[in-house]
Amino acid sequence: MGINTPRPIDAVIAGYLGVDIAPGFAQREAVSFAELFRPGKLIETDGLHFSLGGVVANTGLAMRKFGLNTALTGCVGADMLGDMAVALLARSGATTGIHRTIAAGTAYGIVIAPPGLDRIFLEDPGCNRIFTADSIAYEIVRQSRIFHFGYPPLMEALWSNCGAQLKTLFERVRSQGTVTSLDMTLPDHAAPAGKADWQAILSAVLPLVDIFVPSIEELLFMLEPQLYSNIAGRADNGDMIEAIPPEEYERLSKKVLDMGVKVLLIKAGHRGAYLRTGNLAELNSSVLCLSDRTGCPQGAWIPPLLVDAERFRNASGAGDCAVAGFLTALLKDERIMTAGRFAMMAGRDNLYGNDALSGLVDWPHMEKSI
Repeated sequence: MGINTPRPIDAVIAGYLGVDIAPGFAQREAVSFAELFRPGKLIETDGLHFSLGGVVANTGLAMRKFGLNTALTGCVGADMLGDMAVALLARSGATTGIHRTIAAGTAYGIVIAPPGLDRIFLEDPGCNRIFTADSIAYEIVRQSRIFHFGYPPLMEALWSNCGAQLKTLFERVRSQGTVTSLDMTLPDHAAPAGKADWQAILSAVLPLVDIFVPSIEELLFMLEPQLYSNIAGRADNGDMIEAIPPEEYERLSKKVLDMGVKVLLIKAGHRGAYLRTGNLAELNSSVLCLSDRTGCPQGAWIPPLLVDAERFRNASGAGDCAVAGFLTALLKDERIMTAGRFAMMAGRDNLYGNDALSGLVDWPHMEKSI
């Protein structure tokens, strides 16, 4: 397919995929996480919910719900959780790019997400650990406008050896003329991924990334690990978002854009997001027909939307859904700042469902609200 040939697939969403297992929590009086989960305390739960987790399911299926032609690429094991994952994906007709392996089990996450509190994950990456650059169906990528990849810190074969496989993956995608996008996740600090040289990895990979959508905690941990430790140490009740000064967003964003990223959306939880653009002229305009070539070169905050506390269910997948809203808006040629507002709406609506997707509305309703 030539670079100027219209591409039938809007986006390929690839990377981490698993099954989330979430105990239900009834509405209760607001308390801190530390107070709620004291050692020896019994906490009554309300049901057990199974859903898909990871960027492939959360961002990919959200974009399909928003009306885009989105292909998924991920890996599950040849086990019962893999059967469940494939069955859940089949409901959305999205199993084509999902392959199964006997080399490792399906990833799973136990999601602890009481109403009104940020969630905690107990995560087993399973077969995502052995995902490599060869796990991508590049013949499908060649037909797409955007390639979005997520969660390399949970994918050992990609981040080991200073990210050699992750760099190879993005080099091969870039050679297809497809616009590239990358999301991260915060690694377990005590695990091998938490001790990797993420400064070196990002220095190698970000020159190949057009759109980068990390959280502020992820960005700080990877680019400024000592500063991250200092801020985490003085954060009140562990709330990193409140403890990170606003000027750090500007400083870190400049560092990222200097590496070659063209569009940077830094997710900041209840603060909203910080949006900044670099050299938009370098974006492949033949596949991402983005009229807005001014962007936001000085950086700007995208405020969060008000949350109806009575409708709040859990925050699992909120960041992934925000990214889905952002990428969908860019593919629909919205202005970049407007795309940031769509991101906030999708992230907010995610909070109203028992899983990552059930709280979302369709794109026409989002357009009316915007």
